[in-house]
Amino acid sequence: MEGHEESITKHEQLLQYIEGLKIGTKISVRKLAKTMSVSEGTAYRALKEAENLGIVITKERIGTVRVEKKPRNLSDQLSFEDVVEIVEGHVLGGAEGLGKTLHKYVIGAMKIDAMARYIDAGSLLIVGNRENTHSLALQQGSGVLITGGFGTSREVKNLADSLQLPIISSRHDTFTVASMINRALFDRLIKKKIMLVEDIVVRKPRVSMLKLNSTIADFDELSIETGAQHFPVVDEWNRVVGIISRKDVEDLKGDQNIEKCLIRHPITVGMQTSLASAAQIMVWEGIDFLPVVDRNRKLVSSVTRREVLQAMRDAQNQPQMGETFEHLMWNGFAEERDQDGKLFFHGMITPQMATNLGTISHGVLSSIMTQAALTFAKDISGGDYVVDNLSTYFVRPVQIENPVVISPVLLEISRRACKLEMLMKYQDNMVAKAMLTLQFIDHA
Repeated sequence: MEGHEESITKHEQLLQYIEGLKIGTKISVRKLAKTMSVSEGTAYRALKEAENLGIVITKERIGTVRVEKKPRNLSDQLSFEDVVEIVEGHVLGGAEGLGKTLHKYVIGAMKIDAMARYIDAGSLLIVGNRENTHSLALQQGSGVLITGGFGTSREVKNLADSLQLPIISSRHDTFTVASMINRALFDRLIKKKIMLVEDIVVRKPRVSMLKLNSTIADFDELSIETGAQHFPVVDEWNRVVGIISRKDVEDLKGDQNIEKCLIRHPITVGMQTSLASAAQIMVWEGIDFLPVVDRNRKLVSSVTRREVLQAMRDAQNQPQMGETFEHLMWNGFAEERDQDGKLFFHGMITPQMATNLGTISHGVLSSIMTQAALTFAKDISGGDYVVDNLSTYFVRPVQIENPVVISPVLLEISRRACKLEMLMKYQDNMVAKAMLTLQFIDHA
């Protein structure tokens, strides 16, 4: 135990040392190991965790560098430094402005007087070997991205340095560069939408906990103070060793120790765990409370089922900004009701859904069936579900531009689960069938 405590302490010392480095400092595994008198393996683990924490980044041909940690979800915009990495470019001048935010980009395929109307501060002009436009853009507060691997004059580089506006060169052509930047913005919007445990933990006050030597009276006092019915239990090094809830202590006296009645080796999550994963864990394991820990199982915070599901519902109500493949596939399907008010779905098989043979991809078909089932189950019960089991049967091929209809059949529904049969038809002929079992996400 002493040896384990020492290794944890050394690991934390390494992280504190890295965090104390000046922004922009380069650091390597070998250098860190030598400076802190540890093995290269220990130094490597510390650097990887520092990278996960966002206080260092590793760049190709540059190495690992100490950076300012950016708060998550503050902005969906790119910095000029991000652009350099995305387009595999190199900086010709104005390096001190790399941290500035890019608000929009302008493709310089027009005459210079027309171009001037579109360029303003925070823009990025994407242009080829046209030096007169390079200086114009810089003078109007815009960065410059030169495509085709071209350079620029010393005068333009000096102007970029004096204005602290980056001028970047990339070997790719204009169309490719614009596509790369668009894809990066699209991916960033999707990532911004995905809720993590971190997003609800940062809004919570300091986590309440009990120690191994706490008593039932301590539990009661903390429960009255916070209104909570579940608490993590930690050892002397703040590592989670168990959890305890009201039902675990119901028949015990106030002076009794909690150690004998706590639940050992609890399921935990990390700050970077998605809320969807946390919700599924709670459903499948039948639990209402999850401690949040770091890599050393030290307690960071805790989340309840109600908090997780409320945050997920709030996220669904936000405007759709970046669409995943699942959303793009499902967008082609519309909901309708038959004469009895029962929900069914219809849509067209688009070329993007096909294999190289021209028929619908089995993965796409399974995804569409699943989305239809979740929508139908929510319609009949008003609740949210996760998929527990899926069996798909491909009866006959579905080709591009075939209009299909998906009809759900409810087989069984209970308080905890829902069983469905999904039928996909083309011109009244069965083309696919799926059997699904869904688990209800309870807000208890």
